[in-house]
Amino acid sequence: MTLKIHIDESAAPYEQVRAQIAEQARSGALPVGYRLPTVRGLAESLGLAANTVAKAYRALETDGVIETRGRNGTFVAAAGSAAEREAALAGQAYAERVVRLGLSEEQATAAVRDALRAAYQG
Repeated sequence: MTLKIHIDESAAPYEQVRAQIAEQARSGALPVGYRLPTVRGLAESLGLAANTVAKAYRALETDGVIETRGRNGTFVAAAGSAAEREAALAGQAYAERVVRLGLSEEQATAAVRDALRAAYQG
């Protein structure tokens, strides 16, 4: 696993760790079952505070990208299945609400694009 943290980048270091691990898990560069370094070990190797890496790991676990198995360690979860299921359910609920509100597909996708831009910038 290779991570590069750019202190001068606008994204917070924990977000950089989260995004890079998520992308490597999604792409298969980190295979399902791959054991991640300990929070302390990764923090030390990246020159970050342990709390920064812990925050990234918590976010990844919430998203279903990784799973912690107690004292056995932290591992890449099965193909982000929990996150993909949650996203599909959210998409379905959004589509149903858009139809109820009588919005066009163009209006609905514009709203999603705007919301995503705001979320990624904030």
